[in-house]
Amino acid sequence: MSSAERTIRILLAEAGIEPGGANPWDIRVHNPDLYVRVLSLGSLGLGEAYLDGWWDSDDLAGFFYRVTRSGVSRRVRPAWLLLSYLKERVLNMQSRRRSWKVARQHYDLGNDLYEAMLDPYMQYTSGYWKDAGSLAEAQRAKLELVCRKLRLEPGMRVLDTGCGFGGFAKYAAEHYGVEVYGVTLSQRQAAYGRELCTGLPVTIEVKDYRDVAVTDFDRVASIGIMEHVGTKNYRSYLEQMAGCLPEQGLMVLHTIGSELSNKITDRWIAKYIFPNSVLPSVAELSAAAEQVLVLEDWHNFGDSYAKTLHAWHDNCERAWDRLPAGRYDERFKRMWRYYLLSCAGAFAARSIHLWQLVFSKRGVVGGYDAPR
Repeated sequence: MSSAERTIRILLAEAGIEPGGANPWDIRVHNPDLYVRVLSLGSLGLGEAYLDGWWDSDDLAGFFYRVTRSGVSRRVRPAWLLLSYLKERVLNMQSRRRSWKVARQHYDLGNDLYEAMLDPYMQYTSGYWKDAGSLAEAQRAKLELVCRKLRLEPGMRVLDTGCGFGGFAKYAAEHYGVEVYGVTLSQRQAAYGRELCTGLPVTIEVKDYRDVAVTDFDRVASIGIMEHVGTKNYRSYLEQMAGCLPEQGLMVLHTIGSELSNKITDRWIAKYIFPNSVLPSVAELSAAAEQVLVLEDWHNFGDSYAKTLHAWHDNCERAWDRLPAGRYDERFKRMWRYYLLSCAGAFAARSIHLWQLVFSKRGVVGGYDAPR
């Protein structure tokens, strides 16, 4: 047994995982070079080795839950990660030019994939599973929750930043009689959203949020965009949103959150899924909002994201035979499975979170009673 294998086996044992073990979350190693690859490349090496078929597990989510919850995943930190950390701290990785990369690489993959994976409202953020029994119910519950938190009323104008496929815009316009202006960086999302919202008072444009004119909106919905805004831009983003709102205006900020400031984005996720993404922390969001907006409510329901990711995975597994094999080959399927289930494990382990923050422009007169 090599020293690399011995080291990794000791770490995995602390997490209750045994290579070749009988538990569904144990791993089967097909290439013994896996151990050196993980020690030298960390999470990037682990993920790329999975894509290459070097290892498998019958319960990927369970595997990642255990390595994350036990803390052993933080103990494999190759020295080269320091360069990535310094790069992300010094440069604005979410500049106008860089921000378009995630749209081209991820959100423009193909609407057929997302139609197979998502619910009828095409929500590519977590559902709200408090009283839901299915993905569709959980996503409708999430949309309803956002609308109630925003206290929408007929005739209001709503800015939807990072509007995705237009599902929130459709739901809010249909059920609350509001006018919605949405922006996304994805051409394919925008085209889908316009068709989805046909006949409704909804406008969707392909535009960077920084190019949205500061004008009078009654409400702002920010659902799933903050992960792409970047640490250096949090304050300017919230300042722009505040500038769009009237004195009694409200904003809902729905985002994945990190328990750490000064962190580095997982290298595998950054390379294969969400380039130039970063998760905000409590401290970073609080500092960015100080003297810009008033925080009325902070709601954490990260466990709902684990359930959402499992539902997305199940939908994809049922759909692969219907999707074009030339576009979604076996390597892509392994990549997508790894993405969904590794994230499900991390949410279940509560190392990353799902937050909904409610901000007001100047404080809600009489107080704000947050729906749940």
